[in-house]
Amino acid sequence: MDTLVLLTLTGLGLGALYFLIASGLALIFGLMDVLNFAHGAFLTVACYTAWRTAETIGGIPGLLLAAVVGTATGLALAVVVELVLIRRLYGRIKEQILVTVGLSLAVPALVQTVWGADARTFPVPDALSGTVGVLGARVPVNRFLLIAVALLVLFGVRLFLSRTRYGLIVRAGVEDRAMVTALGIDVTRAFTLVFALGGALAGLAGVLGGIYFGSLSPHQGTSLLVFAFVVVIIGGLVSITSVALSALSVGLVQQYANYYAGGYGDLAVVFLLAAVVLARPAAGTGSPLGRLRRALSTHRTHAPGGTA
Repeated sequence: MDTLVLLTLTGLGLGALYFLIASGLALIFGLMDVLNFAHGAFLTVACYTAWRTAETIGGIPGLLLAAVVGTATGLALAVVVELVLIRRLYGRIKEQILVTVGLSLAVPALVQTVWGADARTFPVPDALSGTVGVLGARVPVNRFLLIAVALLVLFGVRLFLSRTRYGLIVRAGVEDRAMVTALGIDVTRAFTLVFALGGALAGLAGVLGGIYFGSLSPHQGTSLLVFAFVVVIIGGLVSITSVALSALSVGLVQQYANYYAGGYGDLAVVFLLAAVVLARPAAGTGSPLGRLRRALSTHRTHAPGGTA
Protein backbone atom coordinates (compact mmCIF):
# COMPACT_ATOMS: atom_id res chain seq x y z
CA MET A 1 0.00 0.00 0.00
CA ASP A 2 2.76 2.44 0.90
CA THR A 3 4.53 1.72 -2.40
CA LEU A 4 1.35 2.44 -4.35
CA VAL A 5 0.85 5.71 -2.47
CA LEU A 6 4.44 6.76 -3.13
CA LEU A 7 4.21 5.90 -6.83
CA THR A 8 0.88 7.70 -7.18
CA LEU A 9 1.97 10.92 -5.51
CA THR A 10 5.32 10.88 -7.31
CA GLY A 11 3.49 10.29 -10.59
CA LEU A 12 1.16 13.18 -9.85
CA GLY A 13 4.19 15.39 -9.17
CA LEU A 14 5.81 14.34 -12.44
CA GLY A 15 2.51 14.88 -14.24
CA ALA A 16 2.32 18.36 -12.72
CA LEU A 17 5.77 19.12 -14.13
CA TYR A 18 4.73 17.83 -17.55
CA PHE A 19 1.62 19.99 -17.38
CA LEU A 20 3.63 23.13 -16.58
CA ILE A 21 5.73 22.53 -19.69
CA ALA A 22 2.84 21.43 -21.90
CA SER A 23 0.54 24.27 -20.84
CA GLY A 24 2.78 26.90 -22.44
CA LEU A 25 3.27 24.69 -25.49
CA ALA A 26 -0.48 24.15 -25.82
CA LEU A 27 -1.20 27.86 -25.47
CA ILE A 28 1.19 28.80 -28.27
CA PHE A 29 0.19 25.93 -30.55
CA GLY A 30 -3.51 25.93 -29.79
CA LEU A 31 -4.13 29.66 -29.91
CA MET A 32 -1.51 30.81 -32.41
CA ASP A 33 -0.97 27.68 -34.52
CA VAL A 34 2.79 27.91 -33.93
CA LEU A 35 4.63 24.64 -33.31
CA ASN A 36 7.39 25.93 -31.02
CA PHE A 37 10.22 23.41 -30.79
CA ALA A 38 12.31 26.04 -28.97
CA HIS A 39 10.07 25.74 -25.92
CA GLY A 40 12.54 23.32 -24.30
CA ALA A 41 15.39 25.77 -24.94
CA PHE A 42 13.49 28.45 -23.00
CA LEU A 43 13.18 25.95 -20.14
CA THR A 44 16.89 25.12 -20.19
CA VAL A 45 18.13 28.72 -20.09
CA ALA A 46 15.61 29.62 -17.39
CA CYS A 47 16.72 26.67 -15.29
CA TYR A 48 20.36 27.74 -15.48
CA THR A 49 19.65 31.37 -14.57
CA ALA A 50 17.50 30.15 -11.67
CA TRP A 51 20.30 27.80 -10.58
CA ARG A 52 22.84 30.63 -10.50
CA THR A 53 20.43 32.79 -8.51
CA ALA A 54 19.53 30.09 -5.99
CA GLU A 55 23.17 29.10 -5.56
CA THR A 56 24.26 32.69 -4.96
CA ILE A 57 21.60 33.60 -2.39
CA GLY A 58 20.64 30.24 -0.92
CA GLY A 59 17.75 29.09 1.20
CA ILE A 60 14.06 29.79 0.66
CA PRO A 61 14.68 33.46 -0.31
CA GLY A 62 17.13 32.31 -2.96
CA LEU A 63 14.63 29.79 -4.33
CA LEU A 64 11.82 32.36 -4.46
CA LEU A 65 14.02 34.83 -6.28
CA ALA A 66 15.23 32.02 -8.55
CA ALA A 67 11.61 31.27 -9.48
CA VAL A 68 11.08 34.92 -10.38
CA VAL A 69 14.33 35.10 -12.37
CA GLY A 70 13.65 31.82 -14.18
CA THR A 71 10.11 32.82 -15.10
CA ALA A 72 11.27 36.25 -16.28
CA THR A 73 14.04 34.63 -18.33
CA GLY A 74 11.59 32.37 -20.14
CA LEU A 75 9.28 35.33 -20.75
CA ALA A 76 12.07 37.55 -22.11
CA LEU A 77 13.39 34.84 -24.44
CA ALA A 78 9.90 34.16 -25.78
CA VAL A 79 9.26 37.85 -26.45
CA VAL A 80 12.57 38.25 -28.30
CA VAL A 81 11.97 35.14 -30.41
CA GLU A 82 8.42 36.21 -31.25
CA LEU A 83 9.37 39.76 -32.17
CA VAL A 84 12.51 38.94 -34.14
CA LEU A 85 11.60 35.63 -35.79
CA ILE A 86 8.10 34.25 -35.36
CA ARG A 87 6.18 37.44 -36.14
CA ARG A 88 7.45 37.27 -39.74
CA LEU A 89 6.42 33.63 -40.07
CA TYR A 90 2.76 33.47 -39.04
CA GLY A 91 0.93 31.16 -41.40
CA ARG A 92 4.21 29.65 -42.68
CA ILE A 93 4.35 26.37 -40.77
CA LYS A 94 7.45 24.91 -42.43
CA GLU A 95 9.53 28.00 -41.79
CA GLN A 96 8.35 28.12 -38.16
CA ILE A 97 9.42 24.52 -37.63
CA LEU A 98 12.84 25.09 -39.20
CA VAL A 99 13.51 28.21 -37.12
CA THR A 100 12.36 26.76 -33.80
CA VAL A 101 14.16 23.45 -34.38
CA GLY A 102 17.31 25.43 -35.12
CA LEU A 103 16.92 27.31 -31.85
CA SER A 104 16.30 24.06 -29.98
CA LEU A 105 19.69 22.82 -31.20
CA ALA A 106 21.67 26.07 -30.95
CA VAL A 107 20.58 27.24 -27.49
CA PRO A 108 21.51 24.04 -25.56
CA ALA A 109 24.85 24.03 -27.40
CA LEU A 110 25.42 27.63 -26.27
CA VAL A 111 24.45 26.72 -22.70
CA GLN A 112 26.88 23.82 -22.81
CA THR A 113 29.64 26.15 -24.02
CA VAL A 114 29.03 28.58 -21.16
CA TRP A 115 28.37 26.20 -18.25
CA GLY A 116 29.83 22.91 -19.48
CA ALA A 117 28.25 19.59 -20.38
CA ASP A 118 28.27 18.10 -16.87
CA ALA A 119 25.07 18.03 -14.85
CA ARG A 120 24.86 20.55 -12.01
CA THR A 121 23.23 20.06 -8.62
CA PHE A 122 20.24 22.34 -8.15
CA PRO A 123 20.30 23.90 -4.65
CA VAL A 124 17.08 22.77 -2.97
CA PRO A 125 16.35 24.28 0.48
CA ASP A 126 16.12 21.89 3.43
CA ALA A 127 12.40 22.62 3.78
CA LEU A 128 11.79 21.09 0.33
CA SER A 129 14.39 18.32 0.38
CA GLY A 130 12.76 16.21 3.05
CA THR A 131 9.82 13.81 3.03
CA VAL A 132 6.40 13.71 4.66
CA GLY A 133 4.44 10.64 5.75
CA VAL A 134 1.27 9.85 3.79
CA LEU A 135 -0.55 6.56 4.54
CA GLY A 136 2.70 4.90 5.54
CA ALA A 137 4.72 6.21 2.58
CA ARG A 138 7.49 8.77 2.78
CA VAL A 139 6.76 11.21 -0.06
CA PRO A 140 9.21 13.99 -1.05
CA VAL A 141 7.82 17.40 -0.09
CA ASN A 142 8.64 18.95 -3.45
CA ARG A 143 6.05 16.72 -5.16
CA PHE A 144 3.30 18.59 -3.31
CA LEU A 145 4.88 21.90 -4.33
CA LEU A 146 4.69 20.93 -8.01
CA ILE A 147 1.08 19.78 -7.69
CA ALA A 148 0.08 23.04 -5.97
CA VAL A 149 1.81 25.22 -8.58
CA ALA A 150 0.25 23.21 -11.43
CA LEU A 151 -3.23 23.73 -9.97
CA LEU A 152 -2.61 27.48 -9.68
CA VAL A 153 -1.37 27.63 -13.28
CA LEU A 154 -4.39 25.64 -14.50
CA PHE A 155 -6.76 28.03 -12.76
CA GLY A 156 -4.84 31.08 -14.00
CA VAL A 157 -4.73 29.98 -17.63
CA ARG A 158 -8.42 29.11 -17.64
CA LEU A 159 -9.17 32.53 -16.18
CA PHE A 160 -6.97 34.26 -18.78
CA LEU A 161 -8.64 32.51 -21.70
CA SER A 162 -12.24 32.92 -20.58
CA ARG A 163 -12.37 36.14 -18.58
CA THR A 164 -9.72 38.53 -19.90
CA ARG A 165 -9.93 40.81 -22.91
CA TYR A 166 -6.66 39.58 -24.40
CA GLY A 167 -7.73 35.96 -24.10
CA LEU A 168 -10.87 36.69 -26.09
CA ILE A 169 -8.92 38.75 -28.65
CA VAL A 170 -6.45 35.93 -29.27
CA ARG A 171 -9.19 33.33 -29.64
CA ALA A 172 -11.05 35.58 -32.07
CA GLY A 173 -7.85 36.50 -33.92
CA VAL A 174 -7.04 32.86 -34.57
CA GLU A 175 -10.47 32.33 -36.11
CA ASP A 176 -10.49 35.46 -38.29
CA ARG A 177 -7.48 37.73 -37.90
CA ALA A 178 -8.53 40.09 -40.71
CA MET A 179 -11.91 40.75 -39.11
CA VAL A 180 -10.44 41.44 -35.68
CA THR A 181 -7.85 43.79 -37.20
CA ALA A 182 -10.62 45.59 -39.10
CA LEU A 183 -12.28 46.31 -35.76
CA GLY A 184 -9.20 48.31 -34.76
CA ILE A 185 -7.76 45.69 -32.41
CA ASP A 186 -4.00 45.03 -32.44
CA VAL A 187 -3.89 41.25 -32.76
CA THR A 188 -0.09 41.11 -33.01
CA ARG A 189 0.26 42.58 -29.53
CA ALA A 190 -2.10 39.93 -28.17
CA PHE A 191 -0.10 37.21 -29.94
CA THR A 192 3.11 38.52 -28.39
CA LEU A 193 1.44 38.38 -24.98
CA VAL A 194 0.46 34.74 -25.48
CA PHE A 195 3.96 33.82 -26.65
CA ALA A 196 5.38 35.60 -23.60
CA LEU A 197 2.99 33.73 -21.31
CA GLY A 198 4.06 30.43 -22.86
CA GLY A 199 7.72 31.31 -22.34
CA ALA A 200 7.05 32.33 -18.72
CA LEU A 201 5.42 28.96 -18.06
CA ALA A 202 8.42 27.22 -19.62
CA GLY A 203 10.71 29.23 -17.35
CA LEU A 204 8.69 28.34 -14.27
CA ALA A 205 8.72 24.69 -15.32
CA GLY A 206 12.51 24.87 -15.65
CA VAL A 207 12.86 26.01 -12.04
CA LEU A 208 10.49 23.34 -10.74
CA GLY A 209 12.20 20.74 -12.91
CA GLY A 210 15.46 21.58 -11.16
CA ILE A 211 13.73 21.07 -7.81
CA TYR A 212 12.09 17.80 -8.90
CA PHE A 213 15.23 16.16 -10.31
CA GLY A 214 17.68 17.93 -8.01
CA SER A 215 19.96 18.63 -10.97
CA LEU A 216 20.09 20.31 -14.37
CA SER A 217 21.90 19.75 -17.66
CA PRO A 218 22.10 21.52 -21.03
CA HIS A 219 19.76 19.05 -22.74
CA GLN A 220 17.25 18.63 -19.93
CA GLY A 221 14.73 20.91 -21.59
CA THR A 222 14.90 19.00 -24.86
CA SER A 223 14.19 15.65 -23.20
CA LEU A 224 11.30 17.08 -21.18
CA LEU A 225 9.87 18.72 -24.31
CA VAL A 226 9.37 15.27 -25.85
CA PHE A 227 6.99 14.33 -23.03
CA ALA A 228 5.30 17.73 -23.27
CA PHE A 229 4.50 17.05 -26.93
CA VAL A 230 3.15 13.63 -25.96
CA VAL A 231 0.92 15.28 -23.36
CA VAL A 232 -0.39 17.83 -25.87
CA ILE A 233 -1.09 15.15 -28.48
CA ILE A 234 -2.92 12.91 -26.01
CA GLY A 235 -4.85 15.75 -24.43
CA GLY A 236 -5.60 17.49 -27.68
CA LEU A 237 -6.21 21.21 -27.92
CA VAL A 238 -9.84 21.17 -26.83
CA SER A 239 -9.14 22.77 -23.46
CA ILE A 240 -6.32 23.38 -21.00
CA THR A 241 -8.10 21.01 -18.61
CA SER A 242 -7.73 18.14 -21.07
CA VAL A 243 -4.00 18.89 -21.26
CA ALA A 244 -3.80 18.74 -17.45
CA LEU A 245 -5.59 15.37 -17.33
CA SER A 246 -3.31 14.08 -20.08
CA ALA A 247 -0.22 15.18 -18.15
CA LEU A 248 -1.40 13.37 -15.03
CA SER A 249 -2.07 10.21 -17.05
CA VAL A 250 1.41 10.29 -18.60
CA GLY A 251 3.09 10.91 -15.24
CA LEU A 252 1.22 8.08 -13.53
CA VAL A 253 1.73 5.58 -16.37
CA GLN A 254 5.44 6.36 -16.47
CA GLN A 255 5.89 5.92 -12.72
CA TYR A 256 3.84 2.73 -12.48
CA ALA A 257 5.58 1.17 -15.48
CA ASN A 258 9.04 2.10 -14.20
CA TYR A 259 8.32 0.20 -10.97
CA TYR A 260 6.05 -2.65 -12.02
CA ALA A 261 7.39 -3.24 -15.55
CA GLY A 262 11.11 -3.17 -14.88
CA GLY A 263 11.89 0.42 -15.85
CA TYR A 264 9.96 0.59 -19.12
CA GLY A 265 8.14 3.79 -18.22
CA ASP A 266 9.12 5.66 -21.37
CA LEU A 267 8.01 2.74 -23.55
CA ALA A 268 4.70 2.58 -21.69
CA VAL A 269 4.12 6.26 -22.48
CA VAL A 270 4.76 5.54 -26.16
CA PHE A 271 2.19 2.72 -26.06
CA LEU A 272 -0.28 5.06 -24.35
CA LEU A 273 0.27 7.66 -27.07
CA ALA A 274 -0.20 5.09 -29.82
CA ALA A 275 -3.38 3.74 -28.23
CA VAL A 276 -4.92 7.20 -27.89
CA VAL A 277 -3.98 8.26 -31.43
CA LEU A 278 -5.33 5.04 -32.96
CA ALA A 279 -8.55 5.18 -30.92
CA ARG A 280 -9.22 8.86 -31.57
CA PRO A 281 -11.70 9.28 -34.44
CA ALA A 282 -10.62 11.32 -37.42
CA ALA A 283 -12.77 14.29 -38.30
CA GLY A 284 -16.09 13.13 -39.69
CA THR A 285 -15.25 9.41 -39.53
CA GLY A 286 -16.40 8.40 -36.06
CA SER A 287 -14.57 6.01 -33.77
CA PRO A 288 -12.57 3.02 -35.05
CA LEU A 289 -15.17 0.68 -33.52
CA GLY A 290 -17.95 2.50 -35.33
CA ARG A 291 -16.04 2.32 -38.62
CA LEU A 292 -15.51 -1.43 -38.09
CA ARG A 293 -19.20 -1.97 -37.45
CA ARG A 294 -20.14 -0.03 -40.58
CA ALA A 295 -17.62 -1.99 -42.62
CA LEU A 296 -18.99 -5.32 -41.36
CA SER A 297 -22.55 -4.15 -41.96
CA THR A 298 -21.67 -3.12 -45.52
CA HIS A 299 -19.95 -6.45 -46.10
CA ARG A 300 -23.03 -8.40 -44.93
CA THR A 301 -25.31 -6.24 -47.05
CA HIS A 302 -23.35 -6.86 -50.23
CA ALA A 303 -22.52 -10.49 -49.50
CA PRO A 304 -24.35 -13.21 -51.48
CA GLY A 305 -27.73 -13.82 -49.85
CA GLY A 306 -27.60 -10.50 -47.99
CA THR A 307 -30.34 -7.93 -48.09
CA ALA A 308 -30.09 -5.30 -50.80
